[in-house]
Amino acid sequence: MTRTAAAWDELDRDLRRRTEEARFSGVVRITRGEEELFSGAYGDASHAWRIPNTLGTRFDTASLTKLFTAVAALQLVDDGAFALDTPAVAYLGLRDTAISEDATVYHLLTHSSGIGDDAEEEDGEDYADLWRERPNYAVTETADFLPQFAYKPSNFAPGEGCRYCNCGYVLVGLMIEKATGIPYRDVVRGRIFGPAGMRDSGFFHLADGVSDLAEGCDPIRDDGGAVTGWRKNIYSFPPIGSPDSGAHVTAADLDRFLRAVKDGLLLSPERTEMFFTPQIHYKDRDGWEMRYGLGMWFYVEPDGHVVCCQKEGYNAGVSAVMRYFFDQDINLVLLSNMADGAWEPSWVAHELIVGMASSRAPRRDGSLAERVRASDGRFDGAGHAEAP
Repeated sequence: MTRTAAAWDELDRDLRRRTEEARFSGVVRITRGEEELFSGAYGDASHAWRIPNTLGTRFDTASLTKLFTAVAALQLVDDGAFALDTPAVAYLGLRDTAISEDATVYHLLTHSSGIGDDAEEEDGEDYADLWRERPNYAVTETADFLPQFAYKPSNFAPGEGCRYCNCGYVLVGLMIEKATGIPYRDVVRGRIFGPAGMRDSGFFHLADGVSDLAEGCDPIRDDGGAVTGWRKNIYSFPPIGSPDSGAHVTAADLDRFLRAVKDGLLLSPERTEMFFTPQIHYKDRDGWEMRYGLGMWFYVEPDGHVVCCQKEGYNAGVSAVMRYFFDQDINLVLLSNMADGAWEPSWVAHELIVGMASSRAPRRDGSLAERVRASDGRFDGAGHAEAP
């Protein structure tokens, strides 16, 4: 058995073990270009009916949906509908709110706006608690989210920090709707899902009977850790996706999306490069720095080497990871219909991928990976490179 085959066998054994322990349910797909390196489906799409997940099962992506919003916004920047330095409040006519008038599209996409969020998750607030008093089925359109955050005080002035903010993407979604005159979900279907070949992806209402759709469920355990039942997530978030969360995709479709962006099928060369360039310092990790970009976050080593970029999503009954490894030119897609399903397996896969010397792709002059490394990763609000 080759070293590469042994690595994939190790990953499969790990996922099967986690599935048996009710710690994973979902699908994994790893590719390099058109080549599929690994794929597998594990656990049940429906625990009630014991219907297994397949590679064609559609999963909720939670916050990974923000990438579709980011790309749609950058398309409109390319079109001249608005700029990265356009203030959201003035553009949307929201001056009677507590949202900072200085928060621009760039700030919102890079989580550096400082605006108040509907659930301040960095302070430990639970998004699911929003729906204890307000019925989740009452929030189906982008504007329905405004009362939940528009009058909350800011955490800091735009550009003065970095703090994850769901509702920044709600504002970007409203700007997309105003610029196009089309509902957000239709914009994504027409400008992203269609051109990227994401035929099985969409925004599906919980009240609709949709085939091949994984049900979000988390295990209920007794004091000894044994599973005593499963709890569905139907009251934990709105019933249909929005600019910050909730699109449903297959693993193959999400892989197609990432390749479409990398290949310049969705954005201009300038915006494509910006999308794959780290922008804002977020946190120092154990031996590396986490920086946010225009949708993705980036794993940056002390010498500036960019290992990978990622977007993830989390809700009750949902966890999702999409990661791109620059050196190896490898995509990792991991979708789970459990809240904690994706996290540990994503790092198991990460270590296997970065440890596979034979998987290193040959570098090409002017390649995306080379351009990212050559950049200091800093852009001004209008999207122009600053001098180092």
